[in-house]
Amino acid sequence: MTMYERLGGAEGVKRLVETFYDLVESEPEGEPLRVMHNEGNGILHARDAQFMFLSGFLGGPQLYVEQFRHSNVKQVHNHLAISDVEAESWLSCMDKALAKVSDPETHALLMQNFRRVAQALKNRPSVHSSLGAPGHPHG
Repeated sequence: MTMYERLGGAEGVKRLVETFYDLVESEPEGEPLRVMHNEGNGILHARDAQFMFLSGFLGGPQLYVEQFRHSNVKQVHNHLAISDVEAESWLSCMDKALAKVSDPETHALLMQNFRRVAQALKNRPSVHSSLGAPGHPHG
């Protein structure tokens, strides 16, 4: 059985993506992803693209390939600056989303895979910023 099937097919993957992006938009740990997506094509685009990509990545229909002619995860993300901050933000929100929509075994297996992918996508060093610090304009 594929991960796509374990999640419940198209409806299950859609539920995962919607839950994930609802967390990205509402949880403090989603802020780095909100900023990143708002500088790019936006969250709505990301919801659609993530559904298409994860469908194929998890063993279902290759929707992303059908539309974009590839599913190279590094190529999909090469326009984004991804450090530990963004990777951990993504992993934290996905961990919470999987806890809501999948069984514990599927959750654990997918997080193992997602951690490897998140590490591979990092393309810049983490910058320890003073964002939010007292005296900083955004603090």
